[in-house]
Amino acid sequence: MNNSSADFASLGLDQIINAVEDAVEQRMTGFASPLPSYINRVYELQTMAGERLIAKFYRPGRWTRIAIEEEHEFMQDCAEAEVPVVLPMELCNGSTLEEVDGISFTVFPKRLGREFEIIQDDDWRRIGTLIARIHNSGQAKEAPNRIRLHPLESTRNDVRQLIEGGFLSQQYKEDFKIVCDSIIEIATDLFEDTESIRIHGDCHSGNVIYRPENGIRLIDFDDMMMGPPIQDLWLLLPEYADKCQWEIELMIEGYEMFRSFERRTVKLIEPLRAMRIIYFLAWCSRQASDFHFKNNFPGWGTESFWSIEINALTNQLQVIVESLETE
Repeated sequence: MNNSSADFASLGLDQIINAVEDAVEQRMTGFASPLPSYINRVYELQTMAGERLIAKFYRPGRWTRIAIEEEHEFMQDCAEAEVPVVLPMELCNGSTLEEVDGISFTVFPKRLGREFEIIQDDDWRRIGTLIARIHNSGQAKEAPNRIRLHPLESTRNDVRQLIEGGFLSQQYKEDFKIVCDSIIEIATDLFEDTESIRIHGDCHSGNVIYRPENGIRLIDFDDMMMGPPIQDLWLLLPEYADKCQWEIELMIEGYEMFRSFERRTVKLIEPLRAMRIIYFLAWCSRQASDFHFKNNFPGWGTESFWSIEINALTNQLQVIVESLETE
């Protein structure tokens, strides 16, 4: 992670519009609509010719430039394999990245679509085929500057971030550490000899869009990482794994039309759910002093907050244990 001194909060609309105009060598209208994003600054803009663009300004300190380039490279690899993704535009500097006051940004063409509704059995199969095709591209290269999703790496680092960063009071620090250590211990054994490739990393339903003429596609590769392929399947499930066996089988059926699937990794779903809870807590802690974050999450980090979160992790630990006992 990069510790930039750039002032993200002071990035103004005029500065954003001027930066994008220079990057794409086109004049913009005054239209600038902010889009929801907890961590980056994302705006929809419009050129004088009427083309809508999406400008994404990356939060300083989260990714290094080379890590962002690995995200863009993954998307390019998918596109070259004819997997439907929305690529960042090549800017006038010959790259997909530009900077303004030390803040990296990229520009996408706007692509309309609605969230894909998974209703019928064949919808689950379609999702499986799309993810398998993305993973075929993902396995071709490494991404050494991205997070590696593993209990002894990403999760242990997240726990360290929260404890050593002083985000928990003495009252809750030990309980938090105990439950996290138990989750890490169980998950580590399950991760042994598990494939780790480039994956989307945040493949929930909101990141799957549909257009009748284009079919379904994945958007927002911002959390792209190295990890087990099952990570890109379980986030789409409506319930715990033991209640979604039919949906899991349908996704795997579609997946295996394009790529083999390690069925034993289905048992990683509940540990991955716990790891995601910990990841989100650490993700929030890195923004805890941000003005906008405080407005969006006013109760974050309070004593009652940690009581609830530790209880949720304890319950998830029990789910993991029970899921392994029933195998």
